[in-house]
Amino acid sequence: MVRAQARPQSNRPSQKRLNHSLRTSTKQEICTYHLVRVSRNRKTGPIPVTTTSANSCPPSCSFKGNGCYAESGPLAIHWHGVSEGRRGCTFDDLLLEIATLRRHALWRHNQAGDLTPEAPGVIDARKLTRLAMANRGRRGFTYTHYPPTPGNQAAILNANRLGFTVNLSAETLDQADEYAELGIAPVVVVLPQGAAKATSTPAGRQVIVCPASTGNSDCLNCGICQQRDRASIVGFPAHGSGAGRVQAVFFRANSR
Repeated sequence: MVRAQARPQSNRPSQKRLNHSLRTSTKQEICTYHLVRVSRNRKTGPIPVTTTSANSCPPSCSFKGNGCYAESGPLAIHWHGVSEGRRGCTFDDLLLEIATLRRHALWRHNQAGDLTPEAPGVIDARKLTRLAMANRGRRGFTYTHYPPTPGNQAAILNANRLGFTVNLSAETLDQADEYAELGIAPVVVVLPQGAAKATSTPAGRQVIVCPASTGNSDCLNCGICQQRDRASIVGFPAHGSGAGRVQAVFFRANSR
């Protein structure tokens, strides 16, 4: 289980701020954030890691309620606590925490959850820019399942240009090619369970398997997902108790 090791003042949302948000925002727009300064996750290694409440996830994600690895196991317990507001902090508090991370620190945003939405399926570009600015001088990275609509593309491209790496998460190899063609961000893709060898997309792009997934490294010692200008697509084999359903999405879409 991932345990919180953030500073005490960030372990719980500011009630005053949350009450204000409840009066001025819709339920969709209110997200809770949690930072662990030294993760105990074997795959990430001992780096800072955040979790965002489940209402940040876009409705269009095929894995939502259908095999998402964060919806089961020890991480799910932590995620539920964040999603229910029992642990975590506000967005402003998160930015303060990020801005105090050591210089050049590698950190991962959203081991569960996604980017902050302005509306269902729409990234809050202003908040993403603020997050990227708080990251300046550090090596933050994340992944998003938000559809690359023109507005979302602009927000993601801007974040990457500001130094905060946002990877586009594809559900199939064909979609990975489509995302790579956009030229706005690096791309990752789900792979079948047990995938351990490099492969390629239909268009011939190289897909390497995440070293942390094969047990050969961790995020701290790899860092490839933070490299915004990389040529390779990074593949993540389906895992967790819902791996079969995730794999079914991959094969069903690729067989069309």
